[in-house]
Amino acid sequence: MSAIFFKGGTLIDGKGRYIEDAGVLVQQDVIVQAGKASEITVAAEARVEELDGKIIMPGLIDAHLHLVGARTPNMVAASITPSEILMGRALNDTKKMINAGVTSVRDVGSHIAVHVRNLIKEGEFDGPRIKTSYQMLSQTGGHGDLHMLPPQFNKYGHICDGIAECSKAARTMFRQGADFIKVCASGGVLSEKDDPRSPQFTIDELKAIVYEAEAAGSYVAAHAQSTVGIKNALIAGVKTIEHGVLIDDEGIELMLKADAILVPTMTITHLIVTHGSRMGLPEASLQKAILLNNVHNQNMQKAYRAGVKIAMGTDLMGVPPIEHGQHAMELSLLVSEIGLCPMEAIIAATRTAAEACAMQDSIGTIEAGKQADLLIVSHNPLHNIKVLEDCANIEQVYVGGKRLK
Repeated sequence: MSAIFFKGGTLIDGKGRYIEDAGVLVQQDVIVQAGKASEITVAAEARVEELDGKIIMPGLIDAHLHLVGARTPNMVAASITPSEILMGRALNDTKKMINAGVTSVRDVGSHIAVHVRNLIKEGEFDGPRIKTSYQMLSQTGGHGDLHMLPPQFNKYGHICDGIAECSKAARTMFRQGADFIKVCASGGVLSEKDDPRSPQFTIDELKAIVYEAEAAGSYVAAHAQSTVGIKNALIAGVKTIEHGVLIDDEGIELMLKADAILVPTMTITHLIVTHGSRMGLPEASLQKAILLNNVHNQNMQKAYRAGVKIAMGTDLMGVPPIEHGQHAMELSLLVSEIGLCPMEAIIAATRTAAEACAMQDSIGTIEAGKQADLLIVSHNPLHNIKVLEDCANIEQVYVGGKRLK
């Protein structure tokens, strides 16, 4: 792969810088230089990509989704669908991600994402970078337990109770190829028989899981909607809080003290409230989403104003209308519902999302030494963040310097 010089246009670097008449020099899969085009020395043999009037920015990173190949909200039907079919659908979903400008994702609960990740790494398929938790850890009857099915049919959650079982469960996830651990520290919306206001797992159980993750050189992400569940997770040492719906002032202080990252997942709530009845969601789940929607927005605003780090994550899973490919909706909602400015929303979807994925040393910003995960966009998202929702505006997508769109 020869050198490419992206010349002209405007650079949004993922760190808050906005540079006109910019240049980005890529050698093989790595960014060599980025800044003013006039200040970059380019070898004669480098291919020049003229970008006049366009935007060059980091690839988007979705730090919370489920690469499960789902096409129905009926968990009974989904659970008996052959894994081969789910794999084919999931690989097709990665194409939708690339088309939408998503170059890296963090899967937070799927028994097939580890295999999709490996196929992409091996070069069998093109697609985004993938980090996965394998299955999510859940207490008996918790958010990751499929209440309507016998336990042996649960492909999405791994059930564990007590310190010893929790330790073994975390070790098992790493044995199966997990990059990090996802734990359910509260009830949820789509789990019919629990309550998002209720904490799940004890602090000691959560600490055991965090210990195993850190011993493996990794970390824990926690599904946490309950006020107490959020605080329990943070006390235990969890790195990222997923959803965070009912976070209170004490929880916000704990997040700031721990330098933890909040992944609000506004997209899933918006889509469920808007389309839940049409997609056939159980009435109990729909009512929980409606109940939490307004307070979710208010609490995310409080956390943002307090200075909590926010990362982009959608919770998309493939089920229409929660299908992959509409990831940039999250940026629009971060702006319209929480109050981020467009530049802050882009940082949430690049630099901070990379940190949530523990990939900040290699992706998330356009600077020397980082992987060349880049987007060429026809319109300026700083003027209107919604331009990123239209995939037609995302003209080119590069992962590791290789053009995939």
